[in-house]
Amino acid sequence: MNIILFGPPGAGKGTQSKYLVNKLKGFQISTGDLLREEIKKKTDIGKAITDDMKNGKFIDDEIVNKLIENLICDPQKKNNLIFDGYPRSLSQAKNLEVLLKNSNQSIDLILFLKVEKETILKRLEKRKIIENRSDDETETIVRRYEKYMETTQPVLNFYSKNPKFNEINGNLEIDEITRKIDTFINV
Repeated sequence: MNIILFGPPGAGKGTQSKYLVNKLKGFQISTGDLLREEIKKKTDIGKAITDDMKNGKFIDDEIVNKLIENLICDPQKKNNLIFDGYPRSLSQAKNLEVLLKNSNQSIDLILFLKVEKETILKRLEKRKIIENRSDDETETIVRRYEKYMETTQPVLNFYSKNPKFNEINGNLEIDEITRKIDTFINV
């Protein structure tokens, strides 16, 4: 089962995708994790990513698409992918369709965790303290949220026409969101 999880930074995509990975024995494809790994390796790409993240920008589609392609084409992960934070732009969505089609795969479920900005701010302030993440500064959080909503709206519009698209109230508690996701998986 291939699943796309949408939601602004701090919506709980990571938490829910980890749950889905365990439940479905799937493979999480987190663009955030992939990008942080590049930063950790201190590659040239990692340095460019750091600058963009500090400025509240999204990373160039070309970089993200290449990182994603390697994972989608892995035969061990076929039809068992949990996309966490990808696609974020219309060009990424179209790229994903091509990559999946070329590898005889499709998307089985699309979930959007819709969360209010105030809830995001509270969650990320907590995460900043617990995980000590540099991309969780308040100013950066607001820029990332606004940029996410602006950039991702066309993607949401694109997928919302798909019968596999489902919106979930992401303001709920973690276990309530998980139960709602389970209702879509257990159909």
